[in-house]
Amino acid sequence: MSTLTYTLTDSATMLRRTLRHALRYPAMLAASLGVPVILLLLFAGLLGRTLGAGINGGHSGGYIEYVAPGIILMGVASGCMSTAVAVCVDLTEGIINRFRTMAISRASLLTGHVVASMIQTTVSTALVVGVALLMGWRPHGGPLQWLAAIGLLELLAFGLTWLAVAIGLKSKTPEAASNTPMLIQFLPFLGSAFVPTASMPAGVRWFAEYQPFTPVNETLRGLLNGGPVGHDAMIAVAWSVGIMVVGYAWARAIFRRGVR
Repeated sequence: MSTLTYTLTDSATMLRRTLRHALRYPAMLAASLGVPVILLLLFAGLLGRTLGAGINGGHSGGYIEYVAPGIILMGVASGCMSTAVAVCVDLTEGIINRFRTMAISRASLLTGHVVASMIQTTVSTALVVGVALLMGWRPHGGPLQWLAAIGLLELLAFGLTWLAVAIGLKSKTPEAASNTPMLIQFLPFLGSAFVPTASMPAGVRWFAEYQPFTPVNETLRGLLNGGPVGHDAMIAVAWSVGIMVVGYAWARAIFRRGVR
């Protein structure tokens, strides 16, 4: 067997292990999958008519077209917390150091966590989309627009997952690993997910316009609702690739130096 075959086989084994561990913590899994749906029900179902009054004339059915892409993006951002915790648990319990002494591919140790997180994020995104459709969201984007939106979401999720892996390797306790990604989860709230940035105070508007989630959100909104995308697409891809490069380089540097 070649080195690549060994790596793929070991990665598949680590993926199965990570997925089984996720099923042993149903509360965290339910929170990761359910929180975006709850936010969608809250903002689009209960508060949609009021929040959307200044955007689309007060029709909650129209507001869900505005808010659904933002909730989808929040689902992607929320998936990073469980990854950081899972990596830190393996680290603090000494499992990673034990695996490093075994005849397995070292790349598979983190690959299993990354692929499992991508699967979980994809399921969470599909769940939000399904609930939004049931609530009356009717996206106007064609097949190519949907493919572009899915590609952007997967690229961002891949970058955020590697960043979460690095946070998990750097954190000293699982509690610290669960708290740090909350800053990432909070960023979409300070963007254009719920209201346009033009309606915000000056200082908050400046931050909202230049933080990474706003161009991603505007790109998704344009692709899925059939609107213009403009230069936001290039900025969104640049942010996603930048996060991926930083997260991967950081995680690799920590892992190569050796872990506790």
